[in-house]
Amino acid sequence: MSAMEVGRVCLKTRGREAGGRCVIVDIIDRNYVLVTGLQGEVRRRRVNMSHLQPLDEKVAIEKDASDEEVAAELQKLNQ
Repeated sequence: MSAMEVGRVCLKTRGREAGGRCVIVDIIDRNYVLVTGLQGEVRRRRVNMSHLQPLDEKVAIEKDASDEEVAAELQKLNQ
């Protein structure tokens, strides 16, 4: 099992969104993933895997889930 998989919660380590929590929505290739997070924290964008730190948490989402679905799952984790 890879640490970088759809639904894995990660911490951005570089860029203007550094420190923000995000969720992997799709794996683009061996270097890049598509992530999204809570509004105001991390926008939906392509990110280099070396700029992410995977966390132990994982949310139950499908590949290419909408921002709203991901936000709802992250809210459940925060409770």
